Amino acid sequence: MASDLKPMSEALLTLLGDVRRLPSEKIALSRAAGRVLADAMVARLDVPPFDNSAMDGYALHHEDAGKALPVVARIAAGQDAPPLKRGSCARIFTGGEVPPGADCVVMQEKVDRDGDVATMPDGVPAGNNVRRRGRDVSRGDPLLAAGTRLDAAALGHLAGQGVTEVEVIRAPRVALLSTGDEIVDPGTPLAPGQIYNSNRPMLRSLLERFGAEVIATIRVPDTAPSTERCLRDAATDADLVVSTGGVSVGEEDHVKAAVERLGELALWRLAIRPGKPLALGKLPRGHAQGRDGGNPAEGHPAEDNGQAHFVGLPGNPVSSFVGAWLFLRPLIGALLGSPELSELPRVWANSGFATSTGPRQHYMRVRLAFSAQGVTAEAFEDQNSGVLSSCIGADAFAVVPPHSDVAIGDVVECLWLKVP
Repeated sequence: MASDLKPMSEALLTLLGDVRRLPSEKIALSRAAGRVLADAMVARLDVPPFDNSAMDGYALHHEDAGKALPVVARIAAGQDAPPLKRGSCARIFTGGEVPPGADCVVMQEKVDRDGDVATMPDGVPAGNNVRRRGRDVSRGDPLLAAGTRLDAAALGHLAGQGVTEVEVIRAPRVALLSTGDEIVDPGTPLAPGQIYNSNRPMLRSLLERFGAEVIATIRVPDTAPSTERCLRDAATDADLVVSTGGVSVGEEDHVKAAVERLGELALWRLAIRPGKPLALGKLPRGHAQGRDGGNPAEGHPAEDNGQAHFVGLPGNPVSSFVGAWLFLRPLIGALLGSPELSELPRVWANSGFATSTGPRQHYMRVRLAFSAQGVTAEAFEDQNSGVLSSCIGADAFAVVPPHSDVAIGDVVECLWLKVP
């Protein structure tokens, strides 16, 4: 019945309410791309560390502008800059240190040079074409906040401080379980009634994109004992156990009951479309007793005797895709202490489609078209939860609230997917 469906907001509160950030580790800066900074960092150096020239030209004191000056030095980037006497100038190249006694640079195209004498234009101000010491960042200034995901620019910022190692949050370890005897891996001949496992590579890619480490991929046979054993073993080494399928109410859907027997199941029927059957809970950490179809990575013992988070996604591939963005991404963000991952950016767009919803909030796969007239959301024609092609090339989820009618031209909220 619709009345027993839980809203999205309640699901997220349940999922994230007691999440603790994972411990940190120190790694080489060269390996830190995409990792999350553990602690705030303060600049220990001025950047740039000295006044330097923004272009090829001539360094002088601004009061000597308009004069014919002897060229007494040549300063290339990386060379020492001797003091410059008033009434003279120095040939300087981009990045070269502006010498003491000079306070501006004239680009070479504006200078008339005859042998060792250079005639300067009038009206050159102090600071002209000079990149001042500390213009980017000064020693003692905040450099990067804790929780920053280290992208290319952040890595460059750290390297500019001479950093070679950085303290980052350990990547969440995820065990990925696939349920259903009808699911087989690509490369295996299909028997009658079987289909290939599209969820595993899709979810693995998304989990790694969100910053997790997938330490196990486990195929779970459709029996209650096997399901319970696989869940118990997966929780031994993982911070998060993710399963696909088996969270509905069919006779062969064993995951929900197994999680309830082993640990706790907080919620499992959501007022969202796609993805109504979605389980959130906890699994106790114990001792591994053998695994079916996969082996967690060596050297990844549990760091405490607490619980592993559990998210049971529906087996339909679109439902798993949507659930990964709505639930796995913010959960991984909380484990990493990364505000960047907590919410998807929102884009407001003009609807290029018409639709009506029932009691469930609909996350429609859309492409966004940007023009001078604004942003338009064009929905994929087939929004069925089994049609994975609707996720290929999708820029966003258009969020259509329960019991809503959307007409072409209406403004709709879209969750932007083109993020790290």
